[in-house]
Amino acid sequence: MRYENLIDGQWMGSERWAPNINPSDLGDVVGYAAMATPDMAEQAIAAAAHAFGAWSHSAIQQRAEILERVGLEIVARKDELGRLLAREEGKTLREGVGEVVRAGQIFKYYAQEILRPHGQHLPSVRPGIEIEVTSEPVGVISIITPWNFPIAIPAWKIAPALAFGNCVVFKPAELVPGCACALAEILSRSGLPHGVFNLVMGHGAELGPVLTTDPRVTAVSFTGSEATGRRIAQAAATAGKRLQLEMGGKNPLVVLDDAALDIAVDAAVQGAFFSTGQRCTASSRIIVTDGIYDQFLSAFVGATQRLRIGHALETNTDIGPAVDATQLDKNLRYVALGQEEGARLVTGGERVRAATNGYFMTPAIFADCRPDMQIARDEIFGPVATVLRARDDDHALALANDSGYGLSAGICTQSLAQATRFRRGLQAGMVMVNAPTAGVDYHVPFGGTKGSSSGPHEQGWAAREFFTTSKTAYIRA
Repeated sequence: MRYENLIDGQWMGSERWAPNINPSDLGDVVGYAAMATPDMAEQAIAAAAHAFGAWSHSAIQQRAEILERVGLEIVARKDELGRLLAREEGKTLREGVGEVVRAGQIFKYYAQEILRPHGQHLPSVRPGIEIEVTSEPVGVISIITPWNFPIAIPAWKIAPALAFGNCVVFKPAELVPGCACALAEILSRSGLPHGVFNLVMGHGAELGPVLTTDPRVTAVSFTGSEATGRRIAQAAATAGKRLQLEMGGKNPLVVLDDAALDIAVDAAVQGAFFSTGQRCTASSRIIVTDGIYDQFLSAFVGATQRLRIGHALETNTDIGPAVDATQLDKNLRYVALGQEEGARLVTGGERVRAATNGYFMTPAIFADCRPDMQIARDEIFGPVATVLRARDDDHALALANDSGYGLSAGICTQSLAQATRFRRGLQAGMVMVNAPTAGVDYHVPFGGTKGSSSGPHEQGWAAREFFTTSKTAYIRA
């Protein structure tokens, strides 16, 4: 399979083609992706800028029907696209299909949001003048997405951008061109005018400067690492761009003495290890109060050891591979580092030799961790969980907030008073009560605080803030 760029309605190859390797089976080449050049990115931006005038004034019914068609086709092809996702990214087939369905639901949601435009008609404080406040599209949006949710994250950026009348230049992560091209192909047949949506694939170091500083680009929406996000913020802010950055997390799950043990263990296992821990909302810090610490740790280790690691397309697989050799090496380096720091490795952290040659490892749990350890502070982005002991609930809350990140946080307790206290006191953009820190709905805001996010939040009604700007008109009758 050859994956090409989509620029101004035309599919374009390149002089350079990069292989798309299945991380569950390194002998399986999913396809080859055309690597765009900076000149091609400029062509895509020019096409989007040219298309913006007509698209920004298009009828809302037209836009709604286009996004509805996209959403319906994505859902109808959930098994096919879910298999592609699992094959190129390593997410289990069950999770891959679920992600595809979510992407379809996002497009369908924003199809309806188009038909609920926001605005106000107000009297002026001055006689004879009326005021109209409208929301208008921003312009050309550069959308840069990571590999860990290769269809859902693009969907929750692209859908609102198009819904509110903007034009898009989309650069996916190099590791997941298949899902990006599948989404682009669906969009290309949806009725969108040429240039409204464009896809360019390639290395961020080559395409990023164009996508973030070109004067025709009005706004940049990025999800990825904090380090890359900071570089983009500096470049784009200097160029006067509107910015939306999602940059990861080191998310705490607090387990208090009165927690229901089965619920707490399930939340920890799902949050820490599903999707191979490759989620910005993963529960990578498990903070447990003294009275339940030993009991919880024993149950957590037992449940983790029962997880089945293997090929993402096998129906009985719970944990698939790391996405590539670089990520696997990073995971294993942190396992070694944790032991050097004095944490107790109680299970996992080993390379797995499976029936196919893939990037598999057993989920790792470190106990008796200190909050100053790197494994308890750095975003590892793999199946590595650190367990910290808290003296009491006050200490647990302090440990939970002792992080430069603030994306998601969880609390397991049977006390309404404690749930309320932690829900209010946790420094995070999202708080889960008796539920995994990973797993969010598409119709409500997504985003964090501190080093996790910058700019308006994503998804739900919150997306309107980033993808539109207000215009206030004063009218004398």
